[in-house]
Amino acid sequence: MRVPEPRFRFVCLPSALAGTPAGWARDMLEEGEVALLASEGLDAINQVAHNLGQIAVALVRTEETREQQDRAVMAYADTLPLVWVAADFADEVQRWAHDRGPMTLLSEAGGPLADEERRRIDRFLAMLGRQSE
Repeated sequence: MRVPEPRFRFVCLPSALAGTPAGWARDMLEEGEVALLASEGLDAINQVAHNLGQIAVALVRTEETREQQDRAVMAYADTLPLVWVAADFADEVQRWAHDRGPMTLLSEAGGPLADEERRRIDRFLAMLGRQSE
């Protein structure tokens, strides 16, 4: 069975998905691809995999510096729209997000996504869905 290409990519630390409403992150997997940053460790990644009901999850490799880590996420985004959740974003990342062609949402959260940030992501994904119709 051929799996359809994702319509977008979503990158975050595992803690960003902690405490989200049941099924919220799982619903994103229907049309997008969730990839985790590994810096919080295997136990946190494993918990997210269980919460998502997934046997396997995608990881963005860990880099030595923040700049290298940012570039790894940018490379992973490739040509797809991107939702990127992080505690903060360097100026270079903000310029890249503004200037790139595909829609990009940078969402600041140093831990679990707040309700307002989840709603912001939902609105972004709804806009993305309308553009592809």
